[in-house]
Amino acid sequence: MLQSLGLIDNANESILDSNMRKIIITIVGLFITLVGVVLFILPGPAFLLIPVGLAILALEYPWARKWLRQFQRWMTAAAQKADLFVARKFKRKSS
Repeated sequence: MLQSLGLIDNANESILDSNMRKIIITIVGLFITLVGVVLFILPGPAFLLIPVGLAILALEYPWARKWLRQFQRWMTAAAQKADLFVARKFKRKSS
């Protein structure tokens, strides 16, 4: 009866679609993240690619979401330190 209604075929297609989605997200996310890691050594936008890759991976994996949040915290702290450094280094003199 389920086959005549087409429910079994739709369920199998749904499972295949979700598996393909996960495989594609994994491949694309890992590739972008690994390119970002390589760009720590080589000149390039590592600080842009790593969070983008982790954000893609975070669509399917909770561990990637955790690492993305940690990376965001590191970048926030680094930006605050850079702001303080620039403010101290280039402090305007009162006239």
